[in-house]
This record gives sequence, C-alpha cells and structure tokens, in this order.
Amino acid sequence: MDSLTQVALGAAVGVAVMRRRTAVWKAALWGAVAGTLPDLDVFVEHGDPILNMVRHRAESHALFWLTLFSLPLAAIVARLHGEWALRRRWWLALWLALVTHPLLDALTVYGTQLGLPFSSHPVALGSVFIIDPLVTLPWLAGTAWTLARRGGGKGLRANDVGLLLGCAYLAWGVLAQQEVRAQALAALQAQGVQAERVLVTPAGFSSLLWRVVAIDGGQYLEGYRSLFDADGSMAFDRFDRGAALDAQLGANPGAVRIRAFSHGFYKLHEADGLVRITDLRMGAEPRYSFSFALARRSSALQALPVPLAMGRGPDLRQALPWFWQRLRGLPLSPAR
Repeated sequence: MDSLTQVALGAAVGVAVMRRRTAVWKAALWGAVAGTLPDLDVFVEHGDPILNMVRHRAESHALFWLTLFSLPLAAIVARLHGEWALRRRWWLALWLALVTHPLLDALTVYGTQLGLPFSSHPVALGSVFIIDPLVTLPWLAGTAWTLARRGGGKGLRANDVGLLLGCAYLAWGVLAQQEVRAQALAALQAQGVQAERVLVTPAGFSSLLWRVVAIDGGQYLEGYRSLFDADGSMAFDRFDRGAALDAQLGANPGAVRIRAFSHGFYKLHEADGLVRITDLRMGAEPRYSFSFALARRSSALQALPVPLAMGRGPDLRQALPWFWQRLRGLPLSPAR
C-alpha cells in the first residue's frame, strides 16, 4: 500500500494497543514509524531493475525478521521515554505495527515475501488497490480525532472505530473479489475459454470496478466488471502473449524472475529491436508499470547485460474519464 496508508495503520495500531498507558502522541508517533520502516528497502539499489522489483517487499517485509527486529526496537523506545516497565506493552504495539504493514501489502497484487527466510513465495491476494481512500481515511481520521482529544473521552473509541472500519472495508474487498471471480469464471466458460489461471484485482482506487486477466495458452484476455453492471455478462479483449519469444529467451535470468514473481501473468513482445517482458498484473493494456527489455535482436537474440526498465504509467487524461464512467456500470470499451 501507499506510504500514507501504512503510516495511518501503524499509528492507529500503536494507539489501540498502548491506550492510556502512555501519551497518545507517543503511541501514534512510534506506531507510524514502525509502520513506515519496512518500506525503507526501496532505497536499496541492487544494480538491476528486475532485482529491484522482485527484492522489494522481501526481507524487510518478512514476518520472522520483523518479529526479531521488534524486540530491540521496543527496548529502545521504552528506555528512551523512561517507560521500561511498559516494555512488553511497547513490544506488542510495535510488533503489531511492523507486521500489519506486510500483511496489508499482501492484500495488493504486487507480491510480498512474508515467509522469508523459509519461503520466498510472493503472497499477492490482489483484493485491494495500492491506493484506496476508503482504507486510509478511517484510520487517519480515527487517530487524528484521538490526538485532538489527547486520548481522553471518546478519543480512544474514535481510533478503535476507525481501525475497525478500515479492516471491515478490507474484508469487504475480499468478498467482492470472490464474487467478481465467480462471475468472470462463469463468463469465460460461457465463451468457451478454459483459462489456465485467472487474476481478479481492483482497476483502481476502490473495490467497485475490477480488472480480470485470464491466461489461455499463448494468449491472454482482459475484461472489466463493475459492481454496478446491469447483468452478469463480461466482454474480454484477447491479446498475444509472445509464446515464441518466451521459448527463445529460455532461462534468461530476468525472464525467470518475472515468470515466478508474476505468478505466470506476463507477456513478451518485440519492439524497436528489443524483446520486452511485462508483468500483466499492474497496469492495463497497453500501459503497464513493470516492463523490461531483456534482449536485443540481431541475427539471433542477444541478452542485454542488464535489463532496461521500460514501464510507463497510464495516460490519466484518457484513463480517468473512462474509469469513472465504467465504474458506474456504463458498458464502455477500455481506453487503449
């Protein structure tokens, strides 16, 4: 999730656990700090854009390492504020603020390696968009109200209610995702598509409009489903995945990493003499956040010494008007 959401969650958790045992600003401050720390891995440069991608949300997001780190962090905070008697409570607050960060990230589609060092599997439920105000605002508002009231009166209850509302919305997203997934599978079956794998994830900023990607051999299908759509039918556009290029790249290290990290939701295409691999989960046809040039075409493919990042964000001037109309259930073709 975005940084503001993680700060808001960490602060809300810190306040909820510490209650009136310490000043509410201390609990909110250190909760926010703990909620931010895992994302400092973005400043680590691995010398390769694909490695930078797949090693984000790795060790710094692993539940095992965060649990170990929470022990000295809590001791430092308790000693710093002269609250050594509260060190166990500080540990619980900071541990929860640390581990809820990757657990929230795991609900997005990116991929979070929760199990390191025992498993490098990137968990990516894909039930919430990376930026969703309906997640952030309850946590932010509840903690802000508590800080304004200095933890007195109804202040702590506001924090609790905000925390509960944000979590309830996340649970709603999981349920909505499963409903859309059932509708997508039924639509694909009705159209004679036996998909190898199906991805259902929010199209952006809410859990009301969903994007569906289905892998069908050497092709992939993309469609959209709004919760306000009038009927259960879904339209899909079909695209080539570049199976021939995939075979030619073979064990190219960058290709191997993206195949695994994307859970098989990737495509290859050739443009301007460069062979590119693209993660199909983040973005929409034809613009994707993560696309990399792996090889150059001469008489045969020649692997590039270092992959080149080729991703580009959406054209918001074109995408946003379509997004809001499609979210309302209007049967529009995607803005390409």
